[in-house]
Amino acid sequence: MNTTRSGRPALTRPDGTPLRVLVVDDDPDLAEVLSGALRYEGWQVRTAGDGASAVAAARELLPDAVVLDVMLPDTDGFAVLRALHTVKADVCVLFLTARDAVEDRIKGITAGGDDYVTKPFSLEEVVARLRGLLRRAGMARQLDEGPRLTVGDLVMDEEAREVTRGGELIELSPTEFELLRFLMRNPRRVLSKAQILDRVWSYDFGGRAHVVELYISYLRRKVDAGREPMIHTVRGAGYVLKPVTS
Repeated sequence: MNTTRSGRPALTRPDGTPLRVLVVDDDPDLAEVLSGALRYEGWQVRTAGDGASAVAAARELLPDAVVLDVMLPDTDGFAVLRALHTVKADVCVLFLTARDAVEDRIKGITAGGDDYVTKPFSLEEVVARLRGLLRRAGMARQLDEGPRLTVGDLVMDEEAREVTRGGELIELSPTEFELLRFLMRNPRRVLSKAQILDRVWSYDFGGRAHVVELYISYLRRKVDAGREPMIHTVRGAGYVLKPVTS
């Protein structure tokens, strides 16, 4: 089994490259300690001390996750989060703050944050929370997993051509499998009918939208039947696969 220096199973991006994490905190000592712990996981890490430099760094790094302090010298973390989502809509965000009021937690999650840790915190907790977020979002895989795609509780073994949700096997036709694979390789990203036709059927877009609609309906019956839906329609834009949030 591939492990990090900390002994945990190594996580990478789905393509095998290091996960990218941006740490945003105006305390340089804390930012450095956090960065060291994340580099220990084998991840690529950048730091920023204020909102403006955080957004600039995000444009260069295109991070998979951001550890974001709520209190920054030039703005607050909620405003930074909104700006980050314009750079990379599916980025995972873990808020850090010294404030532990319930309303602050609610504001962070409502703003689009994925999790919330209050200071003082343990480095182990931050790392564990990030690992969980990245795996649930389908942005990371264990190196010993083989050719698997994971989005929430939906798992695809590309080599065995098997799909499970919550451990339950889902039987798919070859076309359904390829459509789901395209969705799972692009979690939380809205895919247009034209993109789906081009990648799954190799068609130029033109009067064949009903084919996509038909196969999306087939997938929903199999993947979402009796469960919280993961496949969503974005009116006028296309379709998106999202992990179910508890």
